[in-house]
Amino acid sequence: MIRTFVLLFLLCLVGVFDVESHEVSVMMGDSVTLDSSVSEMQPKNEIEWRFDGIRIAKVMKGNPTYYDNARFRDRLKLERNGSLTITDTRITDTGVYELSIIINNEITKTFSVTVYAPLSIPVITSDISKCSSSSKCALLCSVMNVSHVTLSWYKGISVLSSISASDLSISLSLPLEVEYQDNNTYSCVINNPISNQTTHVCITDLCRLCTDEVHNCESTEAVIRLVVTALVGVSAVAAFIVLVYDIRSRRVELERHQTFNDGSNILK
Repeated sequence: MIRTFVLLFLLCLVGVFDVESHEVSVMMGDSVTLDSSVSEMQPKNEIEWRFDGIRIAKVMKGNPTYYDNARFRDRLKLERNGSLTITDTRITDTGVYELSIIINNEITKTFSVTVYAPLSIPVITSDISKCSSSSKCALLCSVMNVSHVTLSWYKGISVLSSISASDLSISLSLPLEVEYQDNNTYSCVINNPISNQTTHVCITDLCRLCTDEVHNCESTEAVIRLVVTALVGVSAVAAFIVLVYDIRSRRVELERHQTFNDGSNILK
């Protein structure tokens, strides 16, 4: 947003002159040259470079002068034709660079530079907590500390889903649900305008843990049902034994009582 505002401001400021605008992308740590397109500078020519409206370099009578070394720390180099080279680029070098060249008239160029950080390799895991017995496997693709990137799931060469990160350095995660026995080729890709990283998915390996988990759950439930059934059966047998024992005990007691009564009657 700020970069866009600065660019519009510069365009308005130099609107009476010819303005060329360029978009430049560079990987962090690499060098980038902002080309003046001037074949040869004359001693009387003056050039000036500004970054986001702040003067950073100037040449008068062939003598270069550099400013704002706290930001660039000797990483700027002015070429003989007025081109500016930035070495060991950093994320903070992202912004709008304006070149003013005074020959017979003033020529102005603007360069909108974006410095991209190296991309990390996407990490794919299976989310066992979301496993189900409906033959589905939940996958999750993740990347850490990224900005100006897009994270996407591909099935072959077709994009299934994607999510993007803005200027902030954040972590991204993108889920995907597939069949356990799916034989298609899946991959998770992170990319920016100048590079990309890809991780391919082996459904058999990643979803094996998920299927094992489901099967273990199903096996556990079957064992529990078997144990419960066995306990119920044992309880029933035990109750039957107690009942039989009680009946026999009562019968023996009755026989003893009957024998005692018969003996009493004989004595009388």
